Amino acid sequence: MRSALGVRRPGARSPSPSSLLARPDSALEVVAGESARSDPGGGGPCPRHEPVTERGAEREAAVAEECEKEAVCVIMCASVKYNIRGPALIPRMKTKHRIYYITLFSIVLLGLIATGMFQFWPHSIESSNDWNVEKRSVRDVPVVRLPADSPIPERGDLSCRMHTCFDVYRCGFNPKNKIKVYIYALKKYVDDFGVPVSNTISREYNELLTAISDSDYYTDDINRACLFVPSIDVLNQNTLRIKETAQALAQLSRWDRGTNHLLFNMLPGGPPDYNTALDVPRDRALLAGGGFSTWTYRQGYDVSIPVYSPLSAEVDLPEKGPGPRRYFLISSQVGLHPEYREDLEALQVKHGESVLVLDKCTNLSEGGLSIRKRCHKHQVFDYPQVLQEATFCVVLRGARLGQAMLSDVLQAGCVPVVIADSYILPFSEVLDWKRASVVVPEEKMSDVYSILQSIPQRQIEEMQRQARWFWEAYFQSIKAIALATLQIINDRIYPYAAISYEEWNDPPAVKWGSVSNPLFLPLIPPQSQGFTAIVLTYDRVESLFRVITEVSKVPSLSKLLVVWNNQNKNPPEDSLWPKIRVPLKVVRTAENKLSNRFFPYDEIETEAVLAIDDDIIMLTSDELQFGYEVWREFPDRLVGYPGRLHLWDHEMNKWKYESEWTNEVSMVLTGAAFYHKYFNYLYTYKMPGDIKNWVDAHMNCEDIAMNFLVANVTGKAVIKVTPRKKFKCPECTAIDGLSLDQTHMVERWENSDQEPGLVSQTLTLWQTGPAFPLS
Repeated sequence: MRSALGVRRPGARSPSPSSLLARPDSALEVVAGESARSDPGGGGPCPRHEPVTERGAEREAAVAEECEKEAVCVIMCASVKYNIRGPALIPRMKTKHRIYYITLFSIVLLGLIATGMFQFWPHSIESSNDWNVEKRSVRDVPVVRLPADSPIPERGDLSCRMHTCFDVYRCGFNPKNKIKVYIYALKKYVDDFGVPVSNTISREYNELLTAISDSDYYTDDINRACLFVPSIDVLNQNTLRIKETAQALAQLSRWDRGTNHLLFNMLPGGPPDYNTALDVPRDRALLAGGGFSTWTYRQGYDVSIPVYSPLSAEVDLPEKGPGPRRYFLISSQVGLHPEYREDLEALQVKHGESVLVLDKCTNLSEGGLSIRKRCHKHQVFDYPQVLQEATFCVVLRGARLGQAMLSDVLQAGCVPVVIADSYILPFSEVLDWKRASVVVPEEKMSDVYSILQSIPQRQIEEMQRQARWFWEAYFQSIKAIALATLQIINDRIYPYAAISYEEWNDPPAVKWGSVSNPLFLPLIPPQSQGFTAIVLTYDRVESLFRVITEVSKVPSLSKLLVVWNNQNKNPPEDSLWPKIRVPLKVVRTAENKLSNRFFPYDEIETEAVLAIDDDIIMLTSDELQFGYEVWREFPDRLVGYPGRLHLWDHEMNKWKYESEWTNEVSMVLTGAAFYHKYFNYLYTYKMPGDIKNWVDAHMNCEDIAMNFLVANVTGKAVIKVTPRKKFKCPECTAIDGLSLDQTHMVERWENSDQEPGLVSQTLTLWQTGPAFPLS
């Protein structure tokens, strides 16, 4: 069918595309009208004929109908080609080409979708290949023959440390700061005679491997692994063939002298000497051992783990609240050395019913029932339930240093009394055992009762709670032991992301029965950024204004608070105060006390507080700004400028306060120091009253009291920031300040000996300075 655009009147001009765009409606009308007419010379499909007959009339009607249909088609085509957006200049694509391009586009789209899924989908796919050897015997796995002359690793290198025997470069960097642990495939090792090195894998080792494979540490890609765990079970040395087990370890594909390999062993040694570490030669491999002594433990390299008690899974002991119990001291171990048992029985005779010494029941048949029973004469007690009836429970060394008894005692909430010289307590690298146990030398065993009686009841109750929590967190299952071990190793490799002391040792629900470190809680974003400067003043207006002017130049200053400690004189008028960019408020006190500088004023809205005296005119604004930045890195410490030292004077047999400028620092003066505002609350409401009363009465030593308070609460040392100039006031005279009085230093010396308990805990927190030299 020809297009109607080719049917025109003779001599008529074809409409241009631009005119059609300008007048779309009229263009369509013209084309339609012209297409309906006959063209005598055009040979169109609708020529005009005069009807001469009836048949001719019918033919004319048919032709007219055909022309009408063609006109409709013409209008449709014109409307497509000449719509409002202009003529169709792109030729129509052939069907086969269109199919080709659609197919190509679909392939590219699918490829992009697949790439996105592999790139951004959570990488948990590697744990889908779970390690599962439950009830699986080594008969079902590949057999590896160990010739008699197979290589044997060297014995454990006692000089190994993380920086000498561990390849941290295998661990690399990852956003989650998690090491990757690979578990070797299970294999059956046999000797030249076909005798298996091991017949089965123990239930406990199966649980351990399963716990690792289910954790975030696991990877099934050996090339991504940082740590390698063999599927060779060495938990119990009693079941091992020492030489063949060592040969099997040497066959591991990535052994490399044991570098980055971790072995788990809970029962080391064997008769008659019972060594305190695994006897299997292991070269550089790390050992998670259950009975280390100080002679075999490689500090910072090996991990001391508990000996798992099967009773933990079999017996459910409901938690018992802290407090006094029926027995003060219990011993329930069997098979003790006769000398130890004699000492314990002597304690029982001396102290009567408060001490209970139990032994194996001889009138019961051997079996599972007898394991859960203990006897004293003819009395039979259920074990370990009887442990909940005692405040303290003795844990003595047996043939091995490590005893499963320790786990049972902790589960019962009984405070363990560990009598095992040189024993490395489980996870002692991170757990503070002083909070949950009492360690007594073997030579002091006869004095153990009097030693325990000297512990205050309040401390005993805290130790009972801590003991139970240690069991719940780290002892109650093989899984808990495995994950705690990996976390310790992970903290060594990624120390910047390590778990803190508080996270390891503080129970989830911390009772506020005593002063606790406030910064174990998440820090709340401050109401306003920066710090609040608190200036304690009495009557030195000129130097006060100089201090205010200089401090106001510090970029991070948020507010300035002047504590006016003079009740006999009014502060200067408002018009006389320096004009500064931050809010300045004057607080008038009711009584002249040095403790006023540490009051938790409502005006303190920032986390950081700068305590500064009104005569500290030698510090510049950039030095103060730097001190604030240092505090932001260590918000739970005192960060100050002038340092001081207290130490024990052996000649005078008392504590000595030293103000000489030396490199040894144990405290910083609060005349210029940053600290967290929470310590103002502790100083005001939690500080022992006799200390505060002494400070206020003598108008001295408030800074020493604050140093001891922070050190005892946080367990951390101060940080000294070194100023450019020597920290002295050249313009001050003896009558201007309290610190220049002749009796000032004498009183500080005497006061440092007033609280020996506080001082002794601070001694371990010495820090040599200057810690942060400012150049």
